[in-house]
Amino acid sequence: MSKILLEVKNLSMHYDTLEGNVEAVKNVSFNVNSGESFGLVGESGCGKTSVAMTLLQLQPENSIITEGSIKLDGKELVGLSENDLRKVRWDSISIVFQGAMNAWNPVIKIGEQIREAMREHYPQNSKQENINKINELFRMVGLDESISERFPHELSGGMKQRAVIALALSCDPKIIIADEPTTALDVVIQDQILNEIKKVQNLLGLSLIYISHDIAVIAEMTDKIAVMYAGSIVEMGPTKNVFTSPKHSYTRALLDSTPSIKGEKKKLRSLDGEPPSLIDKIDGCSFAPRCPDREISCNPTEHMSLIEIEPDHYVDVCSQGKI
Repeated sequence: MSKILLEVKNLSMHYDTLEGNVEAVKNVSFNVNSGESFGLVGESGCGKTSVAMTLLQLQPENSIITEGSIKLDGKELVGLSENDLRKVRWDSISIVFQGAMNAWNPVIKIGEQIREAMREHYPQNSKQENINKINELFRMVGLDESISERFPHELSGGMKQRAVIALALSCDPKIIIADEPTTALDVVIQDQILNEIKKVQNLLGLSLIYISHDIAVIAEMTDKIAVMYAGSIVEMGPTKNVFTSPKHSYTRALLDSTPSIKGEKKKLRSLDGEPPSLIDKIDGCSFAPRCPDREISCNPTEHMSLIEIEPDHYVDVCSQGKI
């Protein structure tokens, strides 16, 4: 049985704004096992990146974790000092940031920026040892060693993204968060980047949290999936089970809006409306105003909870057991 590497329990986080508290993450719980790929999927603004930033404690200053626990390899991260967190970031958990275009300091060479992270965690290493490690990582992600001596503006979008992956691997983390790593790349480069990530994960035996609004990519990249809506997880389980037998109306709506080259042809369904404001307190089912399967007997204020409906498959349902 695989070991649980990351354990998130009842995690809630809000942003303190002038207009009120934005409840970006609400009672989120999930586990990631060693060597496993875990996906977070949902519309823009559903809380995926907020979860990622909270896991690394990199969220903005106006964010507050109000509840919950984040345990990485048995170590509690919530409440750690900044100095202690710096020892964990990149060494145990790292991230491939969304938008590689903005992830680099434009006036420092790529190699020096990666060496900076390595010096923080491996102060005993010589400069040549770090250079050798960077060259090895570049070969792993399909880059030439000469990239170290280039500035970010000298690289294409795909090259920058590969370099960000090398940066995330530089301190031998146990788990990597890939936050929409193919954003703004053309489909050919997207496929190359996804293949590089899968190759590196299999080669090094890493755990991966893959975040995307593209449900087709999530299907290709992950073993388990969590579907998020309005800051909460509404369905979670093995990727194959969730795709072949979706139980929540929002999950079905996502799948119905995604074209497929396999199976019978069917008309795509769009989802009317927009996600709710996370400033306003939501009682009961947050999806009720947009739900295409809503019944007359549904009570949108009914308390919702994530329950196991089949082995390792969880769905957010009301206290009456309605999905």
